Amino acid sequence: MFDQEKLKHLTLQVTKLAREAGDFQLRELQNFELSRIEKKGRTNDLVSYVDKETEKLLIEGLKKLVPDAGFETEEGTIEQAQSGLRWVIDPLDGTTNFLHKLPLFSISIALVNNDQLLIGVVHEPSRNECFYAWKDGGAFMNGEKIETSKIADMNEALIATGFPYSLRGKAEQYFSLIRHFVETTHGVRRLGSAAIDLCYVACGRFEAYFEFNLKPWDVAAGILIVREAGGVVTNYSGGADHCQTAEEVCAAAAGIHPSMINAFKKLW
Repeated sequence: MFDQEKLKHLTLQVTKLAREAGDFQLRELQNFELSRIEKKGRTNDLVSYVDKETEKLLIEGLKKLVPDAGFETEEGTIEQAQSGLRWVIDPLDGTTNFLHKLPLFSISIALVNNDQLLIGVVHEPSRNECFYAWKDGGAFMNGEKIETSKIADMNEALIATGFPYSLRGKAEQYFSLIRHFVETTHGVRRLGSAAIDLCYVACGRFEAYFEFNLKPWDVAAGILIVREAGGVVTNYSGGADHCQTAEEVCAAAAGIHPSMINAFKKLW
């Protein structure tokens, strides 16, 4: 369907579109008011017109790039395509950060063929860092090749996590994991954007990232970027069903991943 040159070219076109969307978000950030937000159900599950307008911008641009692809997006756009291709999009990953003018949010775009990840692009507007990868082509940030950390000792690792909107009765296990990693690593960080967390694993800023109760649009692009950077992404058991459900995601440098899974087996 796509050879390497076509995938590369398409990926670079998507990065341009993501940057355009990021510029829009930065302009809106200057004058955004908290009164212009909506709740999607839970008190901490928020959406704004910026999410929705960014999604429209992305869909319009992506339809021009691959007319026969469908869509699966956070804000509810679901379009099926006979080709098996679909764009999986989170137009504003880190909405709560954005709404409070905390400059840690991102745009996440993945192209999937049935269940195979072909392209992943994550743009972080505030830092003007665009992470991207295409299948079997490596991972990059602003044109420079990136790789995961070479650290293999948990005592030297920095770990990222996220707080799900719902702990689904797993609060005790989840906080036991956090305590374990706080006590056995350099520390645990929570940035508020799963896509950014994954990209920071890909470029070696974090040795690992874990979270549960996610959605495909949160992680699809980042998963491919981590893998193409040499990292490992599985569920908490070490299996690979995370791409479809995103219920459990553990992304790590290859040397750290076994220790992460051992912790999950003991505490989860």
